[in-house]
Amino acid sequence: MQSARRLSVFLCLLLVAAGSASAHGGRGRVGIHIGSYWGPWMFPPPWYYQPTIVLPPPEPQVYIERNEAANAAFWHYCRSLGGYYPYVQECPEGWLQVLPEVEKQR
Repeated sequence: MQSARRLSVFLCLLLVAAGSASAHGGRGRVGIHIGSYWGPWMFPPPWYYQPTIVLPPPEPQVYIERNEAANAAFWHYCRSLGGYYPYVQECPEGWLQVLPEVEKQR
């Protein structure tokens, strides 16, 4: 009966030590020592806490809207076929962008 009581007291102390260890980030020691402490090993080594890494917030994303109206300001001309886009559907050497000619009213 005496040993059962000692075992229950030991388990309670162990639970209290484990609870306080988890409250401090999971770091703690539980041990049994018989005898006296003498010498420099009396004090436990200091705990090392890893420094917190702080990152700057990410820069906001920039969206660039395409301006389709700017491309509509040009006419597309094919030199080899001698015609403009809606009338000529394909151009073998590529299209040439030409500013539209505005008729002057007299």
